[in-house]
Amino acid sequence: MKQETQFRWLEQLRAEALKGGGEERIRKQHDKGKLTARERLRYLLDEGTFVEMDMLVKHRSHDFGLDKQRVPGDGVITGYGYINGRIVFVFSQDFTVFGGSLSETFAEKIIKIMDQAMKVGAPVIGLNDSGGARIQEGVVSLGGYAEIFLRNTLASGVIPQISAIMGPCAGGAVYSPAITDFTFMVKKSSYMFVTGPNVVKTVTHEEVTAEELGGAETHATKSGVNHLTCDNDVQCLKQIRQLFSYMPSNNLDDPPRIKSEDDPGRLDENLDEIIPENPNQPYNMKDIIATTVDRDSFFEIHPDYAPNIIVGFARYDGYSVGIVANQPNYLAGVLDIDGSLKGARFVRFCDAFNIPLITFEDVPGFLPGTHQEWGGIIKHGAKLLYAFSEATVPKITVITRKAYGGAYDVMSSKHIRGDANYAWPTAEIAVMGPKGAAEIIFRKEIKDSEDPEKMLARKEEEYREKFANPYLAAERGYIDEVIEPRFTRMRIIQALRMLENKADSNPAKKHGNIPL
Repeated sequence: MKQETQFRWLEQLRAEALKGGGEERIRKQHDKGKLTARERLRYLLDEGTFVEMDMLVKHRSHDFGLDKQRVPGDGVITGYGYINGRIVFVFSQDFTVFGGSLSETFAEKIIKIMDQAMKVGAPVIGLNDSGGARIQEGVVSLGGYAEIFLRNTLASGVIPQISAIMGPCAGGAVYSPAITDFTFMVKKSSYMFVTGPNVVKTVTHEEVTAEELGGAETHATKSGVNHLTCDNDVQCLKQIRQLFSYMPSNNLDDPPRIKSEDDPGRLDENLDEIIPENPNQPYNMKDIIATTVDRDSFFEIHPDYAPNIIVGFARYDGYSVGIVANQPNYLAGVLDIDGSLKGARFVRFCDAFNIPLITFEDVPGFLPGTHQEWGGIIKHGAKLLYAFSEATVPKITVITRKAYGGAYDVMSSKHIRGDANYAWPTAEIAVMGPKGAAEIIFRKEIKDSEDPEKMLARKEEEYREKFANPYLAAERGYIDEVIEPRFTRMRIIQALRMLENKADSNPAKKHGNIPL
């Protein structure tokens, strides 16, 4: 009889934990178009694989009447499960319990699964939906945040960390997602900011809504904090599953390779005509990416931020790769502050997790202007250079058209340890464009001629014939091969196979000093 009583008591405690903040608060969550913390885990993980930890943990605070409100789980669900058969550790904040606010025990639960993830070499996925620190606990909750931030930092580059913002995330709570590798946000239901609209109004007298200040689209287009914007919770969780399929479980694993149904020797003759005759006419680099990768395998990251550079994951013959590409369709594919930051962070993630880098290059240089110079284009552009130089993973570069000036060096050139560097016959590898070069080199001749405009055109063509092509670079070995565009997919796959066992390293040091 005593045993039956014990079992009933356990069942009662579990039932209490499973109902979270109760039916009324769950209904309010649904009314906002949001899933509950437990429902989210069902969409994120393989069916039936979630193993919960610390379900019965309760907070230890007695101030401000909290001793009368002790819910098992204390507002966050933690544990582990599987995505496509691979283990991940997860936490899912429950807004129906104390508004998902972080307490001492709430933080301890997250800390426990993060420590365990590091021991077993498994990724951590955090589903954030929280009102911030639990004010009633004071500095204890702030200490909990700091303990989480420390673990985010120590885990960086060791295990992948993914954050989903599925509700409010404000104040100190924003720094954990900021340290993680990728952040997803949901339209109209999630927001992030250090200080909210009311504080902004008080301090700066600016009138701004929560959505304008820190909504999903704001962070996707303006700050770059948000890597992917989703329409709803379900789409967000499915996107996380897809992203996870491209990355290894830790920094000692190789990225997953799947069996590809796409012919590795597939040629596409449309690529031979994709570059316009006019060197100043744009084209869409995404068409080249989509044509060369395994069909439908390109997963773009940061699509709405700094669109002059494209980053994302894809597969070639089943190999998982990271792609970095200039986008001639936007600002002519020029490198600017935002594009350099976007590219550098992505390159460093791929390098940390053994994911080969494929670079498609069509870059006229760095964006000129006072805004860029005063904003620090020198140090920010150097971040992309640093990231590519530091990377020891296989690096394959294809120059499709322009490769001018310092931007040529930056985009994974042979000089910064590029492993396989190819150019199309349409490539122009030079210090600058033919017109600008002719105006400098032949300034006197042009000025003294009877028809300066005609002379400039003639000298421009002269420079173009000599330098605006890939052959001088090929003569010097800066380009391994000039290839017809239709062979691009085949050459990349051959290079990936050749580089499968590549071993390279950087000098022994505590860490470098990237220009932050």
